[in-house]
Amino acid sequence: MNVPFVDLKAQQAEILDEVTLELGRTLADATFIGGPAVAAFEEEYAQHLGSRYCVGVGNGTDALELALRAVGVEPGGEVILPVNTFIATAEAVSRLGAVPVFVDVDPVHLLIDPDAVSAAITGRTQAIIPVHLFGQVAPMKALRDITASTGIPLVEDSAQAQGASCAEGMAGSLGTVASTSFYPGKNLGAAGDAGAVTTDDAGIARTVRVLAAHGSEHRYVHERVGFNSRLDAIQAIVLRAKLRKLAGWNTRRADAADVYADLLGAIPGVRIPVTAPGNTDIWHLYVVRVAERERVLARLSAAGVGAAIHYPTPLHLTEAYASLGIPAGSFPVAEQAAAQILSLPMFPHLSPDQQETVASALAEAVR
Repeated sequence: MNVPFVDLKAQQAEILDEVTLELGRTLADATFIGGPAVAAFEEEYAQHLGSRYCVGVGNGTDALELALRAVGVEPGGEVILPVNTFIATAEAVSRLGAVPVFVDVDPVHLLIDPDAVSAAITGRTQAIIPVHLFGQVAPMKALRDITASTGIPLVEDSAQAQGASCAEGMAGSLGTVASTSFYPGKNLGAAGDAGAVTTDDAGIARTVRVLAAHGSEHRYVHERVGFNSRLDAIQAIVLRAKLRKLAGWNTRRADAADVYADLLGAIPGVRIPVTAPGNTDIWHLYVVRVAERERVLARLSAAGVGAAIHYPTPLHLTEAYASLGIPAGSFPVAEQAAAQILSLPMFPHLSPDQQETVASALAEAVR
């Protein structure tokens, strides 16, 4: 049995009739930019998170850049973020002329280390980005305690945590402002690129909306230099249909994670993920750690099991950020993990039979 890393076709099949009907109406009405579908999705997603405002934008990277701009990050300012994230997190900082300041992560969950954050704060720090990695919520209570005394904005990167929560609330509603991506492979994925910014602050929400529309709230009245990043109606239609399925799909992911824990927990040489106390993970990714990861990955591929690496190179060691001059060994936890992490197939429609195939192939691969 071949097991894909992800199966988006099964998700699409569940919403096809509803989406087809709504697309027909939108095509007939020609309401492609803005309009009722976008407004309805923004309201529904904000309610889902428990946030006051949601602004739909073109993609997740734009969402993060807009959020950073809205809280006052300026060229030359410093933004603290974990070193083991997708490059888009740092890219959004660099695109506005600010400086990414990388920090290490905790050794268990691989989430941003609050102690490292405290040590990295300077008089130039203008924001901190907690990344809710793999479907886990970052240690927001500890980070909020830090920022309560400093006033530094917390800008959540929630691209991998749609529906995840902790004792303080849902990812995307815990900081000053949050960004998310609706890239098709996310737990809540569009039929192309899309993203959103969520916040309880009316001023931040308005700033994001104005910046994303060429610096304009009213046609041809431009308050500032902005750019073009808008959620289109077609993506909003798909997202509305999937949002109604999200809680059920996340439950199925959690069930699959439990099955993996039973199947993989006793395999020598495989370290399985664990959930932090008080957290509800939504298992965007199921990431194990193994020795000789490249050899294991090759064996899984040969056995017909889709697997991936998120992420193989900490950002300070990428060519894109070589100019920062940060040597290997600077972030030992993230660097060690980057050589061991392996993402196994995880999606709502993953069957127990498929998981048994994955477990059997992995046990053989690590031997």
